[in-house]
Amino acid sequence: MRKKMKHFHEELKRIGEEQGRSSIIVYFVLRALVIACMVLEFIRGDLNNAFLCLLSLILFLIPFFIEKKLKIELPNTLEIIIMLFIFSAEILGEINNFYGSIPYWDTMLHTINGFLAAGVGFALFDLLNKNISSIKLSPLFLAIVSFCFSMTIGVLWEFYEYASDMYILNTDMQKDRIIDEIKSVKLNKDGKNIPVIIDNIKYTIIYTEDEQGNIIETKIDNGYLDIGIIDTMKDLFVNFIGAFCFSTFGYLSILNRDKYQFLSNFIPKKRT
Repeated sequence: MRKKMKHFHEELKRIGEEQGRSSIIVYFVLRALVIACMVLEFIRGDLNNAFLCLLSLILFLIPFFIEKKLKIELPNTLEIIIMLFIFSAEILGEINNFYGSIPYWDTMLHTINGFLAAGVGFALFDLLNKNISSIKLSPLFLAIVSFCFSMTIGVLWEFYEYASDMYILNTDMQKDRIIDEIKSVKLNKDGKNIPVIIDNIKYTIIYTEDEQGNIIETKIDNGYLDIGIIDTMKDLFVNFIGAFCFSTFGYLSILNRDKYQFLSNFIPKKRT
Protein backbone atom coordinates (compact mmCIF):
# COMPACT_ATOMS: atom_id res chain seq x y z
CA MET A 1 0.00 0.00 0.00
CA ARG A 2 2.83 2.37 0.89
CA LYS A 3 4.57 1.60 -2.40
CA LYS A 4 1.38 2.28 -4.33
CA MET A 5 0.91 5.66 -2.61
CA LYS A 6 4.55 6.54 -3.27
CA HIS A 7 4.13 5.61 -6.92
CA PHE A 8 0.95 7.68 -7.13
CA HIS A 9 2.63 10.79 -5.70
CA GLU A 10 5.53 10.30 -8.11
CA GLU A 11 3.00 10.17 -10.95
CA LEU A 12 1.38 13.39 -9.67
CA LYS A 13 4.80 15.04 -9.57
CA ARG A 14 5.54 13.94 -13.13
CA ILE A 15 2.20 15.24 -14.40
CA GLY A 16 2.81 18.50 -12.55
CA GLU A 17 6.22 18.91 -14.20
CA GLU A 18 4.68 18.29 -17.62
CA GLN A 19 1.69 20.60 -17.28
CA GLY A 20 2.66 23.14 -14.64
CA ARG A 21 2.00 23.27 -10.92
CA SER A 22 -1.43 24.90 -10.92
CA SER A 23 -3.53 21.72 -11.28
CA ILE A 24 -1.50 19.94 -8.58
CA ILE A 25 -1.89 22.88 -6.20
CA VAL A 26 -5.65 22.96 -6.81
CA TYR A 27 -5.81 19.17 -6.25
CA PHE A 28 -4.05 19.26 -2.87
CA VAL A 29 -5.92 22.37 -1.65
CA LEU A 30 -9.32 20.88 -2.54
CA ARG A 31 -8.35 17.49 -1.10
CA ALA A 32 -7.36 19.13 2.20
CA LEU A 33 -10.69 20.98 2.34
CA VAL A 34 -12.65 17.79 1.61
CA ILE A 35 -10.74 15.81 4.25
CA ALA A 36 -11.44 18.54 6.81
CA CYS A 37 -15.12 18.48 5.84
CA MET A 38 -15.23 14.67 6.09
CA VAL A 39 -13.73 14.72 9.61
CA LEU A 40 -16.28 17.35 10.64
CA GLU A 41 -19.16 15.27 9.26
CA PHE A 42 -17.89 12.20 11.13
CA ILE A 43 -17.84 14.23 14.34
CA ARG A 44 -21.39 15.38 13.66
CA GLY A 45 -22.41 11.77 13.01
CA ASP A 46 -23.64 12.47 9.47
CA LEU A 47 -22.39 9.39 7.63
CA ASN A 48 -24.18 10.29 4.40
CA ASN A 49 -22.23 13.54 4.07
CA ALA A 50 -19.03 11.76 5.10
CA PHE A 51 -19.61 9.29 2.28
CA LEU A 52 -20.08 12.18 -0.18
CA CYS A 53 -16.71 13.55 0.96
CA LEU A 54 -15.09 10.16 0.40
CA LEU A 55 -16.72 9.95 -3.03
CA SER A 56 -15.32 13.41 -3.87
CA LEU A 57 -11.79 12.29 -2.93
CA ILE A 58 -12.15 9.31 -5.26
CA LEU A 59 -13.52 11.47 -8.09
CA PHE A 60 -10.56 13.85 -7.74
CA LEU A 61 -8.32 10.99 -8.87
CA ILE A 62 -10.17 10.44 -12.15
CA PRO A 63 -8.16 12.99 -14.24
CA PHE A 64 -4.84 11.48 -13.11
CA PHE A 65 -6.16 7.93 -13.63
CA ILE A 66 -7.27 8.80 -17.17
CA GLU A 67 -3.90 10.32 -18.01
CA LYS A 68 -1.97 7.32 -16.74
CA LYS A 69 -4.15 4.48 -18.02
CA LEU A 70 -5.24 5.94 -21.36
CA LYS A 71 -1.92 7.71 -22.00
CA ILE A 72 -3.58 11.00 -22.88
CA GLU A 73 -2.83 14.50 -21.66
CA LEU A 74 -5.56 16.59 -20.09
CA PRO A 75 -5.15 20.36 -20.54
CA ASN A 76 -4.38 22.17 -17.31
CA THR A 77 -7.54 24.26 -17.58
CA LEU A 78 -9.72 21.18 -18.07
CA GLU A 79 -8.20 19.39 -15.04
CA ILE A 80 -8.79 22.38 -12.78
CA ILE A 81 -12.37 22.85 -13.98
CA ILE A 82 -13.14 19.14 -13.43
CA MET A 83 -11.86 19.24 -9.84
CA LEU A 84 -13.64 22.52 -9.08
CA PHE A 85 -16.80 21.06 -10.61
CA ILE A 86 -16.65 18.01 -8.32
CA PHE A 87 -16.02 20.22 -5.28
CA SER A 88 -18.83 22.61 -6.25
CA ALA A 89 -21.32 19.79 -6.84
CA GLU A 90 -20.68 17.53 -3.86
CA ILE A 91 -19.14 19.67 -1.10
CA LEU A 92 -20.64 23.09 -1.78
CA GLY A 93 -23.83 21.96 -3.49
CA GLU A 94 -24.95 18.96 -1.43
CA ILE A 95 -23.25 19.30 1.96
CA ASN A 96 -23.30 23.11 2.26
CA ASN A 97 -26.66 23.46 0.48
CA PHE A 98 -25.55 25.82 -2.28
CA TYR A 99 -28.26 24.17 -4.39
CA GLY A 100 -30.89 25.55 -2.03
CA SER A 101 -29.32 28.87 -1.01
CA ILE A 102 -27.84 30.08 -4.32
CA PRO A 103 -30.25 30.43 -7.27
CA TYR A 104 -29.32 28.52 -10.44
CA TRP A 105 -26.30 26.83 -8.82
CA ASP A 106 -27.52 23.42 -10.04
CA THR A 107 -28.37 24.80 -13.48
CA MET A 108 -24.90 26.30 -13.87
CA LEU A 109 -23.15 23.05 -12.93
CA HIS A 110 -25.22 20.89 -15.27
CA THR A 111 -24.60 23.31 -18.15
CA ILE A 112 -20.84 23.17 -17.51
CA ASN A 113 -21.03 19.39 -17.26
CA GLY A 114 -22.69 19.19 -20.67
CA PHE A 115 -19.99 21.41 -22.18
CA LEU A 116 -17.05 19.52 -20.63
CA ALA A 117 -18.43 16.05 -21.33
CA ALA A 118 -18.89 16.98 -24.99
CA GLY A 119 -15.24 18.10 -25.03
CA VAL A 120 -14.07 14.76 -23.65
CA GLY A 121 -16.22 12.83 -26.13
CA PHE A 122 -14.99 15.03 -28.98
CA ALA A 123 -11.36 14.41 -28.02
CA LEU A 124 -11.76 10.63 -27.77
CA PHE A 125 -13.24 10.28 -31.24
CA ASP A 126 -10.98 12.95 -32.76
CA LEU A 127 -7.95 10.96 -31.53
CA LEU A 128 -9.48 7.82 -33.00
CA ASN A 129 -10.06 9.62 -36.26
CA LYS A 130 -6.47 10.83 -36.46
CA ASN A 131 -4.65 7.66 -35.42
CA ILE A 132 -6.56 4.86 -37.16
CA SER A 133 -6.23 5.04 -40.93
CA SER A 134 -9.19 2.72 -41.56
CA ILE A 135 -11.54 5.15 -39.82
CA LYS A 136 -12.42 8.50 -41.32
CA LEU A 137 -15.20 10.35 -39.53
CA SER A 138 -16.68 13.49 -41.04
CA PRO A 139 -16.64 16.70 -38.94
CA LEU A 140 -20.44 16.62 -38.65
CA PHE A 141 -20.44 12.98 -37.48
CA LEU A 142 -17.73 13.79 -34.94
CA ALA A 143 -19.80 16.67 -33.57
CA ILE A 144 -22.92 14.48 -33.33
CA VAL A 145 -21.01 11.71 -31.52
CA SER A 146 -19.53 14.17 -28.99
CA PHE A 147 -23.01 15.58 -28.39
CA CYS A 148 -24.46 12.10 -27.82
CA PHE A 149 -21.54 11.21 -25.52
CA SER A 150 -22.26 14.27 -23.36
CA MET A 151 -25.99 13.53 -23.19
CA THR A 152 -25.25 9.93 -22.16
CA ILE A 153 -23.07 11.19 -19.30
CA GLY A 154 -25.89 13.52 -18.28
CA VAL A 155 -28.42 10.67 -18.26
CA LEU A 156 -26.09 8.43 -16.24
CA TRP A 157 -25.71 11.21 -13.67
CA GLU A 158 -29.49 11.49 -13.36
CA PHE A 159 -29.59 7.71 -12.81
CA TYR A 160 -27.07 8.21 -9.98
CA GLU A 161 -29.17 10.99 -8.44
CA TYR A 162 -32.31 8.85 -8.61
CA ALA A 163 -30.55 5.81 -7.10
CA SER A 164 -29.08 7.94 -4.29
CA ASP A 165 -32.47 9.43 -3.48
CA MET A 166 -34.46 6.21 -3.63
CA TYR A 167 -32.13 3.38 -2.63
CA ILE A 168 -28.61 4.32 -1.51
CA LEU A 169 -28.31 7.47 0.63
CA ASN A 170 -31.90 8.70 1.11
CA THR A 171 -30.84 12.11 -0.19
CA ASP A 172 -32.80 14.65 -2.22
CA MET A 173 -30.44 15.22 -5.14
CA GLN A 174 -33.42 15.45 -7.49
CA LYS A 175 -34.67 18.61 -5.88
CA ASP A 176 -38.41 18.90 -5.27
CA ARG A 177 -40.41 22.02 -6.03
CA ILE A 178 -43.89 23.40 -5.39
CA ILE A 179 -46.27 23.41 -8.37
CA ASP A 180 -49.87 24.61 -8.49
CA GLU A 181 -51.15 22.34 -11.26
CA ILE A 182 -51.10 18.61 -11.94
CA LYS A 183 -52.36 16.50 -14.86
CA SER A 184 -52.88 12.78 -14.25
CA VAL A 185 -54.79 9.91 -15.85
CA LYS A 186 -54.63 8.14 -12.48
CA LEU A 187 -57.36 10.52 -11.29
CA ASN A 188 -59.67 9.62 -14.17
CA LYS A 189 -62.53 7.75 -12.48
CA ASP A 190 -63.49 5.99 -15.73
CA GLY A 191 -59.97 4.60 -16.23
CA LYS A 192 -59.61 6.36 -19.59
CA ASN A 193 -56.32 7.66 -20.92
CA ILE A 194 -57.52 11.24 -20.50
CA PRO A 195 -55.71 13.30 -17.86
CA VAL A 196 -57.65 15.05 -15.15
CA ILE A 197 -56.34 18.58 -14.70
CA ILE A 198 -56.26 20.12 -11.23
CA ASP A 199 -55.04 23.71 -11.21
CA ASN A 200 -54.85 26.65 -8.81
CA ILE A 201 -53.83 24.31 -5.97
CA LYS A 202 -53.68 26.33 -2.74
CA TYR A 203 -52.24 23.73 -0.41
CA THR A 204 -51.74 19.99 0.00
CA ILE A 205 -52.09 17.96 3.18
CA ILE A 206 -50.21 14.66 3.65
CA TYR A 207 -51.22 12.23 6.38
CA THR A 208 -48.64 9.72 7.61
CA GLU A 209 -48.54 7.26 10.50
CA ASP A 210 -45.61 6.81 12.90
CA GLU A 211 -44.52 3.59 14.64
CA GLN A 212 -46.92 4.20 17.54
CA GLY A 213 -49.88 4.55 15.20
CA ASN A 214 -50.19 8.32 15.61
CA ILE A 215 -51.36 10.27 12.56
CA ILE A 216 -48.98 13.02 11.48
CA GLU A 217 -50.26 15.84 9.29
CA THR A 218 -47.91 17.73 6.96
CA LYS A 219 -49.22 20.79 5.14
CA ILE A 220 -47.61 22.02 1.91
CA ASP A 221 -48.60 25.62 1.22
CA ASN A 222 -49.08 27.17 -2.23
CA GLY A 223 -49.48 23.95 -4.18
CA TYR A 224 -48.44 20.35 -4.68
CA LEU A 225 -44.96 18.86 -4.15
CA ASP A 226 -43.33 17.70 -7.37
CA ILE A 227 -40.85 14.91 -6.51
CA GLY A 228 -37.99 15.55 -8.89
CA ILE A 229 -39.19 15.10 -12.47
CA ILE A 230 -39.05 18.83 -13.25
CA ASP A 231 -35.54 19.07 -11.81
CA THR A 232 -34.39 16.06 -13.84
CA MET A 233 -35.78 17.42 -17.11
CA LYS A 234 -34.30 20.86 -16.42
CA ASP A 235 -30.89 19.29 -15.76
CA LEU A 236 -31.03 17.31 -19.00
CA PHE A 237 -32.12 20.39 -20.93
CA VAL A 238 -29.23 22.58 -19.75
CA ASN A 239 -26.88 19.61 -20.33
CA PHE A 240 -28.27 19.63 -23.87
CA ILE A 241 -27.41 23.33 -24.22
CA GLY A 242 -23.83 22.83 -22.99
CA ALA A 243 -23.31 19.79 -25.21
CA PHE A 244 -24.77 21.55 -28.24
CA CYS A 245 -22.53 24.60 -27.75
CA PHE A 246 -19.32 22.57 -27.54
CA SER A 247 -20.30 20.25 -30.40
CA THR A 248 -20.99 23.28 -32.61
CA PHE A 249 -17.64 24.87 -31.74
CA GLY A 250 -15.95 21.48 -32.21
CA TYR A 251 -17.42 21.12 -35.67
CA LEU A 252 -16.28 24.62 -36.64
CA SER A 253 -12.81 24.03 -35.16
CA ILE A 254 -12.24 21.03 -37.43
CA LEU A 255 -13.05 23.20 -40.42
CA ASN A 256 -10.78 25.98 -39.14
CA ARG A 257 -8.60 24.92 -36.19
CA ASP A 258 -6.61 28.19 -36.11
CA LYS A 259 -9.74 30.27 -35.50
CA TYR A 260 -10.98 28.24 -32.50
CA GLN A 261 -7.74 27.62 -30.61
CA PHE A 262 -9.43 28.35 -27.25
CA LEU A 263 -11.04 24.89 -27.47
CA SER A 264 -7.61 23.31 -26.94
CA ASN A 265 -8.01 24.23 -23.24
CA PHE A 266 -10.89 21.74 -23.00
CA ILE A 267 -9.84 18.92 -25.35
CA PRO A 268 -7.56 16.08 -24.11
CA LYS A 269 -4.63 15.15 -26.36
CA LYS A 270 -2.59 12.06 -26.99
CA ARG A 271 0.54 12.04 -24.82
CA THR A 272 3.70 12.47 -26.89
